[in-house]
Amino acid sequence: MSIKILHIDSNHPILWQQLEDAGFENHADFKSSKEEIEAKIQDYNGIVIRSRFKIDKTFLDKATNLKFIARVGAGLESIDCDYAQAKGIHLIAAPEGNRNAVAEHSLGVILSLFNNLNLADAEIKSGQWNRESNRGHELDGKTVGIIGYGNMGKAFAKKLRGFDVEVLFHDIVENIGDENARQVSLPELQQKADVLSLHLPWTPETDKMINSAFINAFTKQFWIINTSRGKNIVTADLVEAMKSKKILGAGLDVLEYEKLSFENLFQDKNTPAAFQYLLEAKNVLLTPHIAGWTFESHERLAQVIVNKIKLIF
Repeated sequence: MSIKILHIDSNHPILWQQLEDAGFENHADFKSSKEEIEAKIQDYNGIVIRSRFKIDKTFLDKATNLKFIARVGAGLESIDCDYAQAKGIHLIAAPEGNRNAVAEHSLGVILSLFNNLNLADAEIKSGQWNRESNRGHELDGKTVGIIGYGNMGKAFAKKLRGFDVEVLFHDIVENIGDENARQVSLPELQQKADVLSLHLPWTPETDKMINSAFINAFTKQFWIINTSRGKNIVTADLVEAMKSKKILGAGLDVLEYEKLSFENLFQDKNTPAAFQYLLEAKNVLLTPHIAGWTFESHERLAQVIVNKIKLIF
């Protein structure tokens, strides 16, 4: 029997082509609503998604013939994983596909913040030549703390090997240290880190994890980088820590407000005060959830998904 796959998000063409070459039957629907997809999902054995909508119990109950869900990305938080697995559905993600992109992005953000690259560029383009106010910091001699040592955290630690830095990490999984980083308790990381880089999934345990109490537990002033999930940080608490200079700078590729309409956020009357501060702060670097969004990772993510589907079937 042919395995029918419904693609509800566009991806790199090698994903479609290689599945077709392997004998799978591909179908695409990039426009229908969740309800419209639910009305026909019983006809399919597999679904390939990115982030178009959540796959919840209602969806899964209608997907009576579903054998796998493949998400072309790192996390599976948009899927009711427990319910899917209880139904015997394989869950496939591709964190290997964009880990290098995330690692390079994280390193670039740190170096930009330390050396005021974006600010200095903007000032020169506006006719200002400010050298002393743009005096930077060196990464050498600093301690970089990583929270979350999965694919992304490990890839970032590897990138740091060319610098004279101490790399520490904290993770709920024990004994996963390697030649690139030393595993420590959270209190030790908070005592020693000059830079904090988040590489966490979004779970009930990590939701709003970076709050005032968490930040104030750090011994030193520090910089923070978040390429994981926006809801892991309480933005208002982050801003208060920046105002007090407990946090010296922030590089945020993800935002607590991502699920809302940015069209409305950029209207003054609707913009949260904490977000407005981030928009105006000179020591904040914001990017639109692109840390893993390179031309290379676009293809690599698709290839990882193909390989995993073929391995199962």
